[in-house]
Amino acid sequence: MRLRQLVIATSEIEVLADKICDLFELRKTFSDPELIVFGLENVLIPLGDTFLELVTPVKENTSAERFLEKRGGDGGYMVIVDSLDLEKERKRLETSKMDIVWHENRKADGIHGQSLHLHPKQVGGAILSIDNMNPKSSWLWAGSEWEKDINKSLVSHLSGVNICSPRPDNLLSNWEKALGKKRSIGGNSIDLEGSNINFVMNTHSKSEHLSAFQICTLKSSYIQKRAVSRGFFINNNIHLGGIDFLLVE
Repeated sequence: MRLRQLVIATSEIEVLADKICDLFELRKTFSDPELIVFGLENVLIPLGDTFLELVTPVKENTSAERFLEKRGGDGGYMVIVDSLDLEKERKRLETSKMDIVWHENRKADGIHGQSLHLHPKQVGGAILSIDNMNPKSSWLWAGSEWEKDINKSLVSHLSGVNICSPRPDNLLSNWEKALGKKRSIGGNSIDLEGSNINFVMNTHSKSEHLSAFQICTLKSSYIQKRAVSRGFFINNNIHLGGIDFLLVE
């Protein structure tokens, strides 16, 4: 199991996508028409074979619209992990009494993609989806031609996500149950294949939310200079779409 896609909900999807792509020298690759079932439009941005997704509500009374209103602006919305055996995960969740609120089962362009969305109130901090692709190297949610839009000149892939909470240990326990993974020894994170999910203290409010995305790069200083020149460097962090982007070398 590994981190494959992180999602930001935004009210200005094209503006935010352009800012992110400009800063990190990335390219937009795909917008999924199937998301209209959730009242959403989206855009996918590949970072290697991981993805940053931006979503915006286009219908009233959607969960994303309520999220933006409650948060008072853009913010981290969803975490998607890629699993080897979705049926095994489904049975595990059933045994653990974790509710599945949506099961996507889609075939297109020779790809079979499936996802299980867990009940947000049982998990906490974000919507969690456990997905599976066949072929394994594919990612149907980004279409079938996303590899041509990969650009690793500045960043290579998403390597982690931080979730803040006034009770991070309790939240971590929820995610252990949801993912079927134990926390790192003596730590406050769950280690996945080549990635991690970190649980940090929220000292500013009682909310639980995605606070930071980790991106691997060999050019941290150069990217920071670009962020400063564009006005995206706030409180010693790159900040866009309600999320801190942490550069990891």
